[in-house]
Amino acid sequence: MPRTPMALLSPADQERLRALRRMKAIAIGALVFMAVVFVIAFAFQERLGWLGYVRAAAEGGMVGALADWFAVTALFRRPLGLPIPHTAIIPNRKDEIGRTLGEFVETNFLAADVVRTKLATTAIARRAGDWLQQQPHAERVAAEGATIATAVLNALSDDDVRDLITDLAREHLVQPEWGPPAGVWLEKIVHADAHHGAVDLAADSIATWLDSNAESFTGLVSRRLPSWVPRLAHRFVDETVYHEAVKFVHAVQADPHHPARLAIDGYLARLADNLQHDPATRDKLENAKASLFDSPRVGALAAEAWNTAKAGLLTALADPASGLRVRAARAVQEVGERLTTDAALQTRVDTWVSEAAVFLVDRYRHDIASIITDTVERWDPAETTEKIELMVGRDLQYIRLNGTVVGALAGLAIFSIAHALIPGV
Repeated sequence: MPRTPMALLSPADQERLRALRRMKAIAIGALVFMAVVFVIAFAFQERLGWLGYVRAAAEGGMVGALADWFAVTALFRRPLGLPIPHTAIIPNRKDEIGRTLGEFVETNFLAADVVRTKLATTAIARRAGDWLQQQPHAERVAAEGATIATAVLNALSDDDVRDLITDLAREHLVQPEWGPPAGVWLEKIVHADAHHGAVDLAADSIATWLDSNAESFTGLVSRRLPSWVPRLAHRFVDETVYHEAVKFVHAVQADPHHPARLAIDGYLARLADNLQHDPATRDKLENAKASLFDSPRVGALAAEAWNTAKAGLLTALADPASGLRVRAARAVQEVGERLTTDAALQTRVDTWVSEAAVFLVDRYRHDIASIITDTVERWDPAETTEKIELMVGRDLQYIRLNGTVVGALAGLAIFSIAHALIPGV
């Protein structure tokens, strides 16, 4: 009988224990009943001859009950505490039982052909799609994903992330030379006239600014004139400069071949060539790049960007109504819909899952089965005995009860045959 307190057992194990105790009581009651019948029949069989048959049946029932009691008890412990050979089989051979069970599972369940055959008859992709396209299930998947992502973000050290970003930026941005790649890129832009749009945008922006800020030219040039120049001349000079600037910008806007545009084209072409072939230009670019990335302000901005991004992600992941969670759930539903309607995708997913499972079984089936062996080896013998007795003990008590009945019938049959073959016995 398991010795673990009821409070430490799971509800299912508690119910098993109650059923086991009931069946043990019934089996013992049957043995006691046979013993009482035997005593009564033995005492009065001289007066009533037919009680001999009852005595024989009761005697056979007691023998069957005791034999099956011994057999069942010997599985779990030593009957009456006696050191009888081949008893207490489970606690004494626990490790061997675990190894045998592990080998049985490995051979018969973790075989590649068994796994492949089972998966071939299972519509994995379609079933998964049916489940995923239901909104509650999609939201559950999104929620579980959010929980995992939140745990990962919280586990990350901000200092380690900043160091990683710094190392990656230095390795992929700072250390490589920018000059030649930038020169090649700029050369392609100039040859394709792709920069003209940027020039047009700059000219339009300058023209708009000039139209809105004519007063900014007041005194721009005139304040540098000698003091003896009349005030009227000051105003004339400023207006002339302003109108010339406006005229110049409008001319640049109107003429695709304006000298200023050609000058810009020439400058960009020379810059592209210098970035590729002029060491001095390349050095200037590298120095500017190093100054930029070594600036404490840039490092602070990177750290602030990471902290802001992390805080935003954590907030979105924690809110079921956030756009991130809603879009994630919708994406899961869309995946489910595709899995239920796209036959080609179903075939690919089923094939991938089947091949992955077969690969894992082929390579790791011994390791998987060893979980059973290692787990059983770690169990305490008494604990193992209790676990197994709780699982199968009730059925074994039926064997005791059946043994009582079969023994009674066998005793009655033997007694009857003996009297039939040997009259007077």
